[in-house]
Amino acid sequence: MNALPPEELRRTAARLDRLRGVPDDVLADAVMRDGLCVWVFSEGDAPDLTGDDDADRELARRLCEGCPVADHCLELELRATGERTAGVFGGLPEQDRQALFPHWRSRRAHDDEHQDGEEPTCP
Repeated sequence: MNALPPEELRRTAARLDRLRGVPDDVLADAVMRDGLCVWVFSEGDAPDLTGDDDADRELARRLCEGCPVADHCLELELRATGERTAGVFGGLPEQDRQALFPHWRSRRAHDDEHQDGEEPTCP
């Protein structure tokens, strides 16, 4: 697996922290309402992944480029499927999300241990 560099994975996991306290249904509603892929593929299927990391990464980038809820989509997918993720979500193909998942999970475990009682807000 030729995943994104560890530093980029850590930055992505940190960026998702702002969505930590947003309920799943709120994330799902945002993705279904504002997700570019929902509108683009409403009349057909999304293209298939090739299995080649670089080609799949480029496809994910093109599918999700400019999507206002890409992070919401990525957060929801990580919550729902964890390491079993498949397809393209949040601008990342499955190989990158599988590599991202341990960083994301580690940040959540760390946050849970050091929570100061404040509830995160939805952006």
